[in-house]
Amino acid sequence: MNRLTRRNVLELAGAGLLLGGAATSAMGAADDRIIISGASGQLGGEAVKDLLGHGVPARNLILVSRTPDALASYAKLGAMTRFGDFAKPESLAAAYAGGTRMLLISIGAGAGPRPAAHGHAIDAAKAAGVRQIAYTSWLGITRGDSQGIAADHVATEELLRKSGVAYTFLRNSLYMEILLTQATRMLADGKAIIPAAEVQVGYVTRGDCAAAAAAVVSTAGHDNKIYDITGPALIGVRDIAAAATAVTGKAIAVSPADPNAPAARGFAGPSLAFTSTAVADLTGRPATSIKDFLAANRSKLPA
Repeated sequence: MNRLTRRNVLELAGAGLLLGGAATSAMGAADDRIIISGASGQLGGEAVKDLLGHGVPARNLILVSRTPDALASYAKLGAMTRFGDFAKPESLAAAYAGGTRMLLISIGAGAGPRPAAHGHAIDAAKAAGVRQIAYTSWLGITRGDSQGIAADHVATEELLRKSGVAYTFLRNSLYMEILLTQATRMLADGKAIIPAAEVQVGYVTRGDCAAAAAAVVSTAGHDNKIYDITGPALIGVRDIAAAATAVTGKAIAVSPADPNAPAARGFAGPSLAFTSTAVADLTGRPATSIKDFLAANRSKLPA
């Protein structure tokens, strides 16, 4: 959004002034209506702001949430704000009525069986006449990951393939936001340890994931496509430390782990150890680097 604040976006969208080059290609058709599931969540909220910031009229948005009152500011602009809960499939027909495209944001793992819940949303969207569903999936699937966190996403992708609705899979990498805690610890300790079996990952910001998703549901040409959504480079402990030092000026001593120490458990596996250019291809701007991310969050790092 070129650093537009949320207030800027709301004011300009309400005034109809966000009509730049991206807006001319936004929307496959003037009467398209974009459903955002989980619109009051972090990723959904970022996607809404990105759509408005690139000229999609608020009246073309159907914002669905279990807490639609949280979307009141968008309702004032003309967006449709509705209650919808995957766990209450009877709520979804009314929530999705009139929609033609949909951003289906995967729910958290603690919300019950995810494929079944996602299936309720897919069925309701199809019944409502939705022609394209973009789903926020998991990066590791591209490299053959089908276990653990990947299993639910594999199952949901299969439901979408069989639905007959055009799909777009946005296979997101791990959010770069989780590195803030790690960078803070490094700066506080003045040191960092490289795990013995470190896997470098193409961490991506939530904002970049949202921007890519917004592009996919507001422009043509993404039916039955798969995009690997990553940051611009593989990141490991040494890269985090270097970026934290560059941003704060505080030196961090980096050393390998003691070979005799117990192996540290890591969340990331080899299936996440690659990057793509999808963010830049979809949004027209580079994905955010770790240095730029930490710089943007300088106030959250130790002085």
